[in-house]
Amino acid sequence: MLLDGDAWRSRFERFTVEAWRLETLPQYLMPQEEEEFQAFKAGARIDPHAVSNEYTDRLRRQAAEGRPQGRVHVLTRPLSDYLRFEFSQYYAPHALAGEQIRILDVTDRSNPLEGVQDFWMFDRSEVVLMNYEPDGRQISREVYQGDIAPFIEYQRIAIAESVPFEEYVKGIDA
Repeated sequence: MLLDGDAWRSRFERFTVEAWRLETLPQYLMPQEEEEFQAFKAGARIDPHAVSNEYTDRLRRQAAEGRPQGRVHVLTRPLSDYLRFEFSQYYAPHALAGEQIRILDVTDRSNPLEGVQDFWMFDRSEVVLMNYEPDGRQISREVYQGDIAPFIEYQRIAIAESVPFEEYVKGIDA
């Protein structure tokens, strides 16, 4: 089953324990980000402490309710322009709002999640596969119909092998 619109958004309202994401691409080309991405590349920056929007409000509410959202991004250095943008414009304010963001840098080591595609997992009971073109353009979101045990293991590995975002960016010009 493909997810879009309200069916997709409802996943973030109805989970009871945890929403968790694995990201594996060096860029995500989202049309709604294009103007902000171009401004970032031209030198525009935000104060992550000043960001307050629907997304950060939801992250704060969920964290206060004991329903955290987290993610691990698998990456290599040097960081792409998009990753620098994502770190600055999204990860920094989202971490301050309570999202548990971690980085798995595989620049100088083998990737323990080689070949695993992007996904969201809700309450360790539902997996949504995030389907992208090689350049990072989203194709679709698809509810996975098989055994989710491998995804629970991917999450365990990703968390065990990664470091908190705040630790990773110390000393990096993101």
